Amino acid sequence: MAKIVAVVTTQRDEVGGGAPIFVAKDAEKMKKTAFLLEKMLDCAAHELSESLYLIVDHRAENG
Repeated sequence: MAKIVAVVTTQRDEVGGGAPIFVAKDAEKMKKTAFLLEKMLDCAAHELSESLYLIVDHRAENG
């Protein structure tokens, strides 16, 4: 099963859970942060809404 390793959002009050949450001041900063985390963690960034990205490790499915 894939694993959510981070959440990037502009709306802190709309998210919660066990993964680290990165709060950006605007949509552009959110997108840049999500894509940087995607590269650094060798994961995939998935845009769920205009205010939310999930950073997902799909390799966890195999290990």
